[in-house]
Amino acid sequence: MGCSSCSTGKDGQPKGCKNNGTCGTDGCNKLTVFDWLSDVELPNGQEKFDCVEVRFKNSRKEFFRNTEDLTLSIGDIVATEASPGHDIGIVTLTGELVKVQMKKKKQNPKAEDIAKVYRKASQKDIDVWQTARDREEPMKVKARQIAIRLRLKMKISDVEFQGDASKAIFYYTAEERVDFRQLIKEFAYEFKTRIEMRQIGFRQEASRLGGIGSCGRELCCSTWLTDFRTVKTSAARYQQLSLNPLKLAGQCGKLKCCLNYELDTYLEALKDFPKQDQKLITKKGEAVCQKIDIFKGKLWYAYEKEYNNWVELDTDAVQTILKAQREKNPVASLEEFSAEILPDKAEFENVVGQDSLTRFDKAKGKKQKRSKKKRKPTKNTNNTNNNNNKNSKRKPQKNNAKS
Repeated sequence: MGCSSCSTGKDGQPKGCKNNGTCGTDGCNKLTVFDWLSDVELPNGQEKFDCVEVRFKNSRKEFFRNTEDLTLSIGDIVATEASPGHDIGIVTLTGELVKVQMKKKKQNPKAEDIAKVYRKASQKDIDVWQTARDREEPMKVKARQIAIRLRLKMKISDVEFQGDASKAIFYYTAEERVDFRQLIKEFAYEFKTRIEMRQIGFRQEASRLGGIGSCGRELCCSTWLTDFRTVKTSAARYQQLSLNPLKLAGQCGKLKCCLNYELDTYLEALKDFPKQDQKLITKKGEAVCQKIDIFKGKLWYAYEKEYNNWVELDTDAVQTILKAQREKNPVASLEEFSAEILPDKAEFENVVGQDSLTRFDKAKGKKQKRSKKKRKPTKNTNNTNNNNNKNSKRKPQKNNAKS
């Protein structure tokens, strides 16, 4: 995770700003919105929208009305209205895009009950806020120990302090209803602050904590996904996926949200396919669907009591057979409509102009043999020629001496 001005370090924190989730430029934070209207001027006579978007810990965002007409920009630390006291957050969006975000989250921009922005945070407010944030991690560990000691079936996933350190919010997950009256008493005695318990779902917990999915990327719920839609097992069936809970479940223990991403495309493609439970009646016998391929538009059928012999058919061929079946004039057999496709032979082209990878080895071996053959006769011929020349010279000398 890193913003536009700093890269990511070994521990996951940005190297430049050293803040994991509180970067002033808001470039290394979760669910960041790009203000593409920042350089566009408003028409004459139109007033600037007086609400701003403020982010708190773990991408919790809320909208506040700027009643004091403060000059706010992205990255400013402000003190906002809370109950009780005030909270400290970072401005993430201003201008007309705030109105779009409010409508997207089904909030009325003209509502009168919107909380207010008090002021820009002073240095004292920031010091109190940072001190409270440093206490959150040891508090979470201690709170889990107390919950285990009380044998409560719940998991405390996160702790968030209010900006003025007057209240601490404990986020927890539980499958059943939990009686935490004794837990709150011990928390108040141990931490000496106001306690608020807030239950969240397992998917909200995963979005707050973050992590890496099976695809190798950051979790969608912790980066860009804001609404959690229900995911059913029928989504996996339509996509021809094996119903394996280990592969279909995410880190939250629920079905992966990405199963819904391509579901509409699969449903649109399946409209051209006949029902898989419908049998094909022919004169040869009845055939049952064994397998379908949505991308290629193919279906495989097998006759009853001959399940090892599959016949490949197109969707058009199956529709033709079903039409003849409805007209009570069944076809002779499925083999009439099967398109036997022979496997394509791999044809490789000589793009680079190379015939063989071992062409140099063969050529090198031939040259060595030729060189050896050439060298032997050259040595022998030279020696024989020299001997012949010597003998020819010596013989006449000997003959002359005798004579």
